[in-house]
Amino acid sequence: MFNLFKKKQLNKNTPVKIPQHIAFICDGNRRWAENHGLPPLMGHKAGIYNFENLVDWFMKHGVSTITFFVFSTENWSRSKEEVNFLMDLFYTEMKNNLEKAVERNLRYRIVGSRSGLPKKLADICDRLEAESAENTGGTVVFALNYGGQDEIIRAVNEAIENGQPVDKETFETFLDTGDLLPIDLVVRTSNEHRISNFLLWKLAYAELLFIPEHWPDLMKSEKLWERILEEYTKRDRRFGGGKKKNYLGKAK
Repeated sequence: MFNLFKKKQLNKNTPVKIPQHIAFICDGNRRWAENHGLPPLMGHKAGIYNFENLVDWFMKHGVSTITFFVFSTENWSRSKEEVNFLMDLFYTEMKNNLEKAVERNLRYRIVGSRSGLPKKLADICDRLEAESAENTGGTVVFALNYGGQDEIIRAVNEAIENGQPVDKETFETFLDTGDLLPIDLVVRTSNEHRISNFLLWKLAYAELLFIPEHWPDLMKSEKLWERILEEYTKRDRRFGGGKKKNYLGKAK
């Protein structure tokens, strides 16, 4: 299938659409672990396996920004053991990215509230953003302690404090995600069909793709990555407009 995709890409008369910004709702880690007879927390560890290869593959194929929804504002209701495990896992991952940021020439953004995060995790998030800010090879975004409604409410309050009326463009400057491209495609794993308070502003015209595989399955499957781009090429994005019609009234 993907060979056909690549052939089309070489044909200048039939350009292939590539999403510039893909966002992943990373769901199903615990279910994956259960299916494999492992403790639930091991599913989270499997969820970061092959992370760098996934990022590199999509960017090699023309994607410039990739966002991962890794911890929501609602996830604090999980057990203390699980939350602590995740905070340590995120710290290790951010530290790894910091060590390789210059080498990989990637810019990192961590969106969401730093409030409530362990100090060492909040600090390394700040360092990762600051030290990778000038990198030009692509942008990797982690939505960590993130909620779409929370982001908008905080932005509204900042706009009020600023004391000036806002329009769409100026309001975006108050958002955590204001500097990011609009999302072209959001992919949710584990056969869940919700957006779960994720990047509500940036998802305004995003294409939605729900797949049955659990997140750790997607992390290590190039065939699934290919399928995601293939699916996007089939979408007809009209941004609220209708299909063009010829003089007989038939859609072109």
